[in-house]
Amino acid sequence: MALLTLQDITLSYGGPQLLSGVNLQIEPGERVCLVGRNGEGKTTLMRIIDGELSPDSGSVIKRQGLRIARLTQEIPRQLTGTVRQVVASGLGEMAMLIEQHRQLSEKLGRSQEQKLINELAAVEQKIEQQNGWQAQKLVDTALSRLSLGGGAFFEQLSGGMKRRVLLGRALVGNPELLLLDEPTNHLDIDAIAWLEDFLLSSAMTLFFVTHDRSLLRRLATRIVDLDRGVLTSWPGDYDTYLRRKEELLAAAASQEAKFDRKLAQEEIWIRQGIKARRTRNEGRVRALVEMRRQRQARRDQIGRVRMEISGAGLSGKVVAILKEVSFAYGGKTIISNLSTAVLRGDRIGIIGANGVGKTTLLRLLTGDLAPTGGEIRLGTNLEINYFDQQRAQLDPDRTVLDNLGEGNDTITVNGQRRHLIGYLQDFLFTPDRSRSPVSILSGGERNRLLLAKLFAKPCNLLVLDEPTNDLDMETLELLEELLQEFTGTLLLVSHDRAFLNNVVTSTLVFEGAGRVQEYAGGYDDWLAQRPSLAATPAEKRKTGARKDREKSADRPRKLTFKEARELDELPGTIEQLEQEQQELYAAMADPTFYQKEGDRVAQSKTRLEEIEQLLAAAYNRWEELEAIKEGQTTK
Repeated sequence: MALLTLQDITLSYGGPQLLSGVNLQIEPGERVCLVGRNGEGKTTLMRIIDGELSPDSGSVIKRQGLRIARLTQEIPRQLTGTVRQVVASGLGEMAMLIEQHRQLSEKLGRSQEQKLINELAAVEQKIEQQNGWQAQKLVDTALSRLSLGGGAFFEQLSGGMKRRVLLGRALVGNPELLLLDEPTNHLDIDAIAWLEDFLLSSAMTLFFVTHDRSLLRRLATRIVDLDRGVLTSWPGDYDTYLRRKEELLAAAASQEAKFDRKLAQEEIWIRQGIKARRTRNEGRVRALVEMRRQRQARRDQIGRVRMEISGAGLSGKVVAILKEVSFAYGGKTIISNLSTAVLRGDRIGIIGANGVGKTTLLRLLTGDLAPTGGEIRLGTNLEINYFDQQRAQLDPDRTVLDNLGEGNDTITVNGQRRHLIGYLQDFLFTPDRSRSPVSILSGGERNRLLLAKLFAKPCNLLVLDEPTNDLDMETLELLEELLQEFTGTLLLVSHDRAFLNNVVTSTLVFEGAGRVQEYAGGYDDWLAQRPSLAATPAEKRKTGARKDREKSADRPRKLTFKEARELDELPGTIEQLEQEQQELYAAMADPTFYQKEGDRVAQSKTRLEEIEQLLAAAYNRWEELEAIKEGQTTK
């Protein structure tokens, strides 16, 4: 019997339906990954499954007594108390009994009143009846596995540590169905490694959303795709889904193109006048009306994100030189005797556990923070853009437009003035969404807005602190390509292993006691080069990670961001060349053409030969890119 079934779920917030007739069935033991673009409604669907939100119509059928727990995408701001209390709150009513028992025990330590003794006995009896002492062990186990100190106060923790606590709260109740909304956000690499192994060995059924491709490839047994309100299921792994989804989109685009051509022909026919309104053609008119209705109801796929970084002038060849740099805070050594050089064009990743000092190192490298020991010399002509993982540069009470334009209607990008609405559409913000307050945006939309704000400012040193959190897969891959082509210098903090592998050329790794070591290459290269230590979960999976990359390399490659743009522009380029070619042919067909000056005749003939060569090259390139798009060539 299925754990959960959704039947014809619909939901809208005034505009097009966010969920349109969604059907889903989750069987015991499945690990189902929900994918889709930011803002498509993935978190909303999770809230419906969890019972937090009711759909406009449709049914949610759960197996009787089903235990569901959910790890939310955002950290609740109002959550307070000790780490132990927050984790124990995942036990529901039992958490209240355990906390009541703790408070009564403390009071009895100060006073032996008979009333307190009786109350404590009554609470202990309830705990025993509900097997609560076993639940207490679950709390201890969760704290131990996630390396959490139970006495620390939740509100004083870093974002990554808060995420660990919330994960412990979700796991402690031993749920049958675990809902995970971006579970790797703010977790360090070791915690992600532990999470992967834990979930793979667990008997829990999973329904999860993630941007971490390594996690997705290891965990998912089935993929469900939410696209324009419609949910489709794809058995198999992520790479199979990517291939079959591309095939489906290509087939759908072909059918829609045929429909649009037919509709255009019928619109021409109806405008012919009285012939179209004769009695014998009324059926054709009714068919046209129905075609118009179908076209109006169709929700076209949103275009691709188009991002570009505003370039500044070249920085000096040396961006930063660090000589025996140390930094201590509150008597604790964060960084000890670090010597390194950052040169123009370097793409450096920074790896380390949560709270170890990665953001501190970024601030030292950019001159925002002075070292407590050693010397830092910054290069010349630095134009720095900083992506803050907390998104503090965004005002949640202001609209998207106000956050970007600061009261202006236009913005200058790479020397060109652009209207804010048009620029935001490059980042997939519709005009209506652009006028919405930031507070209602999804996590991925906020990240896209912050990227739009940063990329509009000229820079030659780009500093990104966890930029991948909440981004959908397509935007993530486009960001990868953009950073690979960035000619400036990049400093990147990320726990996304695939992202590090694909973007950085070297890594700075925190290895304990303030020691920061430099390695060539990305995450997997670090694993191969690091000193031999006791086997960690990440090292055990090194072979598996390599196989994932090899498997990924075998599938048909997709167009890069630049290639996709080139393919879009080629038809216009060919049309212009052919038009110029026809004009030259027409001119040369005129008998008076050869009566002109000899130089002009020779120039025209030379230009005609150039056009023929350019056209041949353009057509060849068009065929090559179309072949890649259709999956006819492989890496």
